[in-house]
Amino acid sequence: MKASLQLKLGQSLTMTPQLQQAIRLLQLSTLDLQQEIQQALDSNPMLETSEDDGHDDLPETNEPGGDDRSTDDSSNPAGSETDTDTGWDESENGPDWASENDIPDTIPDDLPVDTAWDDIYQSAPAPAARNDDENDYDFESRNSPSETLHDHLEWQLNLTPLSERDQAIAHALLDAVDDHGYLTSPLEEIHAGLAEDSDEDPLELDEVEAVLHRLQHFDPPGVFARNLQECLLIQLNQLPPETRWLPQARLVVTHYINLLGNRDYAQLLRRSRLKEEQLKEVLALITGLNPRPGDSIDRAEPDYVIPDVIVRKHNDRWRVELNPEIAPRIRVNASYASLIRRADSSADNTYLRDQLQEAKWFIKSLQSRNETLLKVATRIVEHQQGFLDHGEEAMKPLILSDIAQAVEMHESTISRVTTQKYMHTPRGIFELKYFFSSHVSTDEGGECSSTAIRAMIKKLIATETPKKPLSDSKIAAMLGDEGIKVARRTVAKYREAMHIPPSNERKRLV
Repeated sequence: MKASLQLKLGQSLTMTPQLQQAIRLLQLSTLDLQQEIQQALDSNPMLETSEDDGHDDLPETNEPGGDDRSTDDSSNPAGSETDTDTGWDESENGPDWASENDIPDTIPDDLPVDTAWDDIYQSAPAPAARNDDENDYDFESRNSPSETLHDHLEWQLNLTPLSERDQAIAHALLDAVDDHGYLTSPLEEIHAGLAEDSDEDPLELDEVEAVLHRLQHFDPPGVFARNLQECLLIQLNQLPPETRWLPQARLVVTHYINLLGNRDYAQLLRRSRLKEEQLKEVLALITGLNPRPGDSIDRAEPDYVIPDVIVRKHNDRWRVELNPEIAPRIRVNASYASLIRRADSSADNTYLRDQLQEAKWFIKSLQSRNETLLKVATRIVEHQQGFLDHGEEAMKPLILSDIAQAVEMHESTISRVTTQKYMHTPRGIFELKYFFSSHVSTDEGGECSSTAIRAMIKKLIATETPKKPLSDSKIAAMLGDEGIKVARRTVAKYREAMHIPPSNERKRLV
């Protein structure tokens, strides 16, 4: 075969550092973005936060259905189109997010960077929490772990006067309590374990039970119970003696708790010899008790959600705007940028030029992220205005490809934008993915959102007769009367997803 030279012309996508950075920032949540910006501020001397308290550099609003005006592609390193509807207020001095006016005119737009990605972007540790007034910073209350049920019970045990022998028994019982407050080990097993370690007088089972009865007076009421019946009786015994229907409630819990669990109210009325009105009062007292007393101790750390987008109605039109508090406003430090006027190739000057180019990339990536986020949120609001006006029952079917076609982006980009991004609406805070749902066909040939169907199921169950709750088949038939074709198993799946029990467990006497 004869060797030859050929010239071919083709297109290929290269994952440049700028594009990698833009994609990474796009999929970050609000809290991760704040940390990323802080790391960039710590590692790049060319970046600084804007101290201007004005709103000239804050994003304004988008109105769904408004006219789009394309901006310069230089603000988007990924090359996708952006809209000025994103609300970047380019005032006389330019926005702080992309304050390239602070850069001397002698600096070219594209500076050569002959270093690798890892050499340019150096990771920096997350900044420690600081407070300007050190005296006002309560370290213990802000950084101490939340109290667990075991800690709460041990604190009470340390305040209870007990002998050394009873203290050992109490700690063994405490170790056998689960997160719900129940004793998980049989009393005989705990006694056997303590008896093996006892070198003094033999330990009797009655001593262990006596200590258990004392611990059952701890807070929250109902802890150290061996079963549900004992848990409810402990709480009933701690109520004031003059509580109405207290003896009848003890009777029902002691002798007829199985009938109560099966909701066999006819048999319960006959055996307890109570009238229906009396049984209603007794059940109201029993249902006011806590079957899981340990859950009353808050062990979960608070999960804060910061909305990325705010939606509000103005002049009968829904307006979309970015949350100005999600990230600090940054710009290029004009003082450092002015040091690059000289054209020498010293190491210091090269370092400053590289850091300046990196700062420009970072600012443009932030611009691209916020513009894409606002563009996608605007299209979602435009499509789901019925939900904002009337609630979940007016939710329309929506999939990623619908928004991707509307904004002329790839579905993977829409998936990144809608993951861990939240929208604040008059109806609450929702993740952007909440507005996407599959569809079910209707008799008229239209489509109904699965979210709307779940809302209808929830509404039907809320208005059902407590004595005769609706079965899944009945709910499916009622939805069919509305023109929505839903199978019984689909109703059951949606009901379970909303954590609604089946009809036999929803049966009530009142």
